[in-house]
Amino acid sequence: MVMPLLILAFFMLIGSSSTNAQSNPPSTGFYPSSKINTIPFNQAYRSLWGSQHQRFDQNSLVLWLDSSSGSGFKSLKSYKSGYFGTAVKLHPGYTAGVITSFYLSNAEDHPGNHDEVDIEFLGTTPGKPYTLQTNVYIRGSGDGKIIGREEKIHLWFDPTKDFHNYAILWSTIEIIFFVDDVPIRRYPRKSDNTFPLRPMYVYGSIWDASSWATENGRYKADYRYQPFYGRYNNFKLSGCDANSPSWCRPPSSSPARTGGLSRQQLAAMLWVRRNFKVYDYCRDPMRDHTQTPEC
Repeated sequence: MVMPLLILAFFMLIGSSSTNAQSNPPSTGFYPSSKINTIPFNQAYRSLWGSQHQRFDQNSLVLWLDSSSGSGFKSLKSYKSGYFGTAVKLHPGYTAGVITSFYLSNAEDHPGNHDEVDIEFLGTTPGKPYTLQTNVYIRGSGDGKIIGREEKIHLWFDPTKDFHNYAILWSTIEIIFFVDDVPIRRYPRKSDNTFPLRPMYVYGSIWDASSWATENGRYKADYRYQPFYGRYNNFKLSGCDANSPSWCRPPSSSPARTGGLSRQQLAAMLWVRRNFKVYDYCRDPMRDHTQTPEC
């Protein structure tokens, strides 16, 4: 009877871990998005490309991708720090090769040598979860090589069922990525060479990235399933634009109002990373870490 009991205990442990991984994260005790008002889309953004693939539906901006085009939007101003958030509802079913994104970039101002801070949803195949990728570029690809700082997680909910809030908080000392006010990644400023400091615009888009988006390009966009939709609402933007005075400061990421994260926030972030992180560039043995000294 000892062996069956051990086997039973083993499966109970697996079941317990699985249940924990599917539950909600610990309370953060602080909700940055609640401190920032929602603003109408046209007060902060404009269509950038694929305007024929955009529409407003029940207070949501709908972007879609088909075989003719994707679509994107851009903020009216560039910013040197701030809180940038939106709620997104993703397309269900087969979405391999499709990227739905919300990000900061100055690629139009510094082509070939740009900075970028990304939240990207990597499309998937039925039965497999979406992957949320965060990424940071610093002075981009001037030598022909893009040095990315990718981390990937799965989510503790189905992002196709409802809207969820995603945000980037960028200050002069750190970048923090949030999902429903839960911090999922903190990227600190360790040196000026590994941190974006030039003003950036805010963007959202849906586009075909078949060459790499889903399992490193194994699965491509399949336009038999077109159109693919990305829905955005609850736009929140509060920060220091490029012309703001030097004393301007972005919203706080924590109750301390001095940056960083509280103990509760750190515990919630650790829970996410322990249960849902599936890739970390710093732990990739195939990467040249001389190019990413912060690791």
